[in-house]
Amino acid sequence: MPHLIETIGALEARGVGFRSLTEAIDTTTPGGRLIFHVFGALGQFERDLILERTKAGLSAAAARGRKGGRKPVITADKLQQARKHIANGLNVREAATRLKVSKTVLMHRNFKMPMHQADAWKRSFRRLSTYSRACRSS
Repeated sequence: MPHLIETIGALEARGVGFRSLTEAIDTTTPGGRLIFHVFGALGQFERDLILERTKAGLSAAAARGRKGGRKPVITADKLQQARKHIANGLNVREAATRLKVSKTVLMHRNFKMPMHQADAWKRSFRRLSTYSRACRSS
């Protein structure tokens, strides 16, 4: 609606009236302009109400202790177990299978891991990519 109001304003500045064939909008008369702007104001009022209710609902949920978003797929416990598995020589896919999580989730959470543990992950990725290449070539 704001774009329509801007467009109608630009047309009026050039001396062009707007008359809709499907809606009861006619900006060539004072009454038509009034109705058009009242509809625009009502639309803006409705958007503001929705925004206000959404913010009130979010703050009420936060006051009850609710957080937005999905629950984490992998817990800190499982992530620690995955790191141990990989340090002991398993690749990412095998560690993910044992913990019943996806390889993608495990790799994504890896970015939050301290740098001194990255070598074990690098070895695991090398083994995984070597295995993937061997599977593709056969």
